[in-house]
Amino acid sequence: MKKDREHNPMFFLSDRLEFPPVENANSEGLLAVGGDLSPERLILAYQNGIFPWFNEDSLILWWSPNPRMVLFPHKIKVSKSMRKVLRSNQFRLTKNTCFERVLNLCANVKRVGQQGTWITADMKQAYLGLHEKGFAVSYEVWESNELVGGLYGIDMKQAFCGESMFSTVANASKFAFICLAQELEKKNYKLIDCQLYTEHLASLGAEEIPRSKFMELLQA
Repeated sequence: MKKDREHNPMFFLSDRLEFPPVENANSEGLLAVGGDLSPERLILAYQNGIFPWFNEDSLILWWSPNPRMVLFPHKIKVSKSMRKVLRSNQFRLTKNTCFERVLNLCANVKRVGQQGTWITADMKQAYLGLHEKGFAVSYEVWESNELVGGLYGIDMKQAFCGESMFSTVANASKFAFICLAQELEKKNYKLIDCQLYTEHLASLGAEEIPRSKFMELLQA
């Protein structure tokens, strides 16, 4: 690992499996550049509060933002309308039955205000590798035997690192997220890492906490 000392205190990763301390991230949360997407490096990253996020034509960028958006599972907000959805038989939830389909739909389903996807071909292969090792998991939402929503993330046993979700019908991704939170609360997980603030996540009970607090909870 070497540091460009001229202008930008950015860390460039080598083949060694290591990351700089997260406190070295810049004001936007960018911590390091380069390296690879091997399962070993990805697991090390998530264990240390770091995640990859970059475009197709970019070098691999590693992030650890401050503050950090998280959901404490017991704080999940379920609206009256979603309570009705949960009580109804509209949706059916499964886990890890079609991880690759969920991954592809997260990459391809268009979202309002979003152009393109950060789930590149290399990222897909990387998360498929983590899925084969039991770290990356998917939650699928079905309506009349059609896959209409879901999410995937990294299960770190005490913390779940959410990566992406999709929905092709109203409330399907909310259904998956609420079911995930309720399951993790029963299993006494500390938190769901949502990474960055969005109004959608805030409406479901997620909140921003200092990175230092996040790291304490992650490494306790």
